[in-house]
Amino acid sequence: MAWNERIHNALQTRRDQHLWRQRQTLASAQGTRVFCDGKEFINFCSNDYLGLASTGTDELSAAALRWGTGSGASHLVCGHSQAHHDLEQALADYTGYPRALLFSTGYMANVGVISALAQRGDLILQDKLNHASLLDGAQLSRARMLRYRHTDVGHLNELLSEREGHAGETLIVSDSIFSMDGDLADVATLADVSRQHQALLMIDDAHGLGIIGPQGQGARAHFGLSTADLPVYIGTLGKAFGGYGAFVAGSDDLIDYLIQFARSYIYTTAMPPALADAMQGNLQRMKDDSLRSRLQARILQFRQGAQDSGLPLMPSLSPIQPLLIGSSDKALQLSSRLREAGLWVSAIRPPTVPQNEARLRVTLSAAHTAADVDLLLSVLSDCWQTES
Repeated sequence: MAWNERIHNALQTRRDQHLWRQRQTLASAQGTRVFCDGKEFINFCSNDYLGLASTGTDELSAAALRWGTGSGASHLVCGHSQAHHDLEQALADYTGYPRALLFSTGYMANVGVISALAQRGDLILQDKLNHASLLDGAQLSRARMLRYRHTDVGHLNELLSEREGHAGETLIVSDSIFSMDGDLADVATLADVSRQHQALLMIDDAHGLGIIGPQGQGARAHFGLSTADLPVYIGTLGKAFGGYGAFVAGSDDLIDYLIQFARSYIYTTAMPPALADAMQGNLQRMKDDSLRSRLQARILQFRQGAQDSGLPLMPSLSPIQPLLIGSSDKALQLSSRLREAGLWVSAIRPPTVPQNEARLRVTLSAAHTAADVDLLLSVLSDCWQTES
C-alpha cells in the first residue's frame, strides 16, 4: 500500500468512527474563563486544578530578564542553570525525597525513567488504565510488560505469583489518580505488594501532586509512606502546579543513575531557566491548603448535583469528574451543546479510553465559583434529559 493511501485511509477511518481529533486555539491565558473563536467560555476541561496557571507573571518577567528565554543546551552540556538546581532541591524538599531531577515534560519523564530502569529480561506490571507514556516507556525498555486489571491488587498478586523466580528484576508501575477515570490507586497496598515480591514501585503522581496530602505533597504523604516504600516518584509541573515540565524524585543513587542512563533527559534541551525560576513562586502558593479546601467544595457540589440529576457519574473524588456516555457520537453531541451554552467540556473518546466508554471529562478548579458549577449542572441536566 502506498504511503499516501495508508495515511488517507487512516484519517477517513477516524472521521467515520467519530474519533476525529482537532485543536482549539485559545486567544487568552489559561483560566476558568477563556476566549476561543471570538467567544468566552467557562472552562471545565483544564488540568489547572488550583488555578495557578495564570499566576506568577511578575516573577516570570523578572526571571526572564535575568535568565533570558532559552537554556541553550541539554542539562549535561551547558544548559543546567542555578535556577534548575534550586527548583530540583525545592521539589525534593517538598516531596520528602533526598533529590529530584527535572525533565522537560511528563511524557519524557515517564518514558525516560522506565526505559532506563528496566531491561530485556525484566518484568514490568502496569495498571490497565495507566497513562500512555508509562506504557510507551515499558515498550522502549524491551522488558516484558503485563497489565493487571484496573486497581485490582488481587490480579496483580496473581501475575506476580505466577512468575515468581523469573530471572530478571520486577517493576510495578501505576498512576496515583487516573487521568480519565479520576479514581485513586491504593498506593499503600501497592507498596506492600512490591515489598513482598521484592519489586520496585514507581508511581506517576501527575494528577495527585498538589491535590492530595498535607500541603498537596502528593501520594506518598497522603498514604503515610516512607521514601523506601515509594522509591520512584514522578511529579508534573503542568497540572495543579500551573506551569510546565516534570520531575522524578528518589534516592541519590536513583537520580545519579538517571542522569547517566535516561535518554529523554540526556538528549534534550533543558527547560527554560526563567520558567524553572518562576516555578518556585507557584510551589509556595501550592502549599496553601485553602486552595484544596475550595477545590473540594466544588467537587462535592458537582457530585451532589450530578447525583440529584441522575447524571452518569463515575466513582471519583478528585477534580476529574467524568460522565460516562458510551457512544463517541453522543459524547460529541453533548460536548457541542455545552459549547453552545458557553461551557467547555471535552468529549474523550477511544483510543484514549476503552471502546464504548466515551465520556465527558469534567475537570474542576479551585478558581471555579459555586455559580460556575451550578450553571454547568443546570445545562448538563437539561442536555441529559433531552438525550435520554
